[in-house]
Amino acid sequence: MSVKDFMAAELVTVDPQTKIFDAVDLMKKHDIHRLPVVKADKLVGLITEGTIQEALPSTTTSLSVYETNYLLNKTVVADVMIEKVATIDPDAQLEDAIYKMRQKNVNVLPVLKDDQVVGIITNNDIFDAFLKITGYHEGGSRIQIAVKEDRKGLLAEVAKVLADHDYDILTVIIDHAKTGTVMEFQISSKDAEAISQVLTDAGFNVQRAVVTNP
Repeated sequence: MSVKDFMAAELVTVDPQTKIFDAVDLMKKHDIHRLPVVKADKLVGLITEGTIQEALPSTTTSLSVYETNYLLNKTVVADVMIEKVATIDPDAQLEDAIYKMRQKNVNVLPVLKDDQVVGIITNNDIFDAFLKITGYHEGGSRIQIAVKEDRKGLLAEVAKVLADHDYDILTVIIDHAKTGTVMEFQISSKDAEAISQVLTDAGFNVQRAVVTNP
């Protein structure tokens, strides 16, 4: 899976000279929490609810309401935007985006192609991607098998047993943990107990078999 498969391609952007109040209105209108700042079709920064909040005068300030509003009316996006923005290519793997977010401690990455902003991917997009990859919305049964001896062809063996009993595999996740390898299957059928029995009879160590919600 690549970044372009899960990024938001319909972008709302602002110019560096956009007033802060106008940027806030755009966020509210489109129910978003950050805006790429673009000038001459180039990304020059990023403004978020957090950066705007930091720019607002403290409640302990001695400024009057009129003075505060005056200052805010004079403040533009360029005054408070993040200028050093971590970005990613649309063809990068989804894992690359996750890694970069973790390394940079950010929740969003503008997506650039040939220096042009073509999208934006957020931590919420990553969560949606995880749900899709695991087949959560497909429903059915989640079957977890503990592997005592990790060997070549094991996945094919499990798949054959399921196919022989007319069970469709929607997704497969394999985790090579320190405690041992775990294989987790999302099966289209909701008869988790029957699937578990079939696999157990075939000699596989079924650790968990539950019906999942669509």
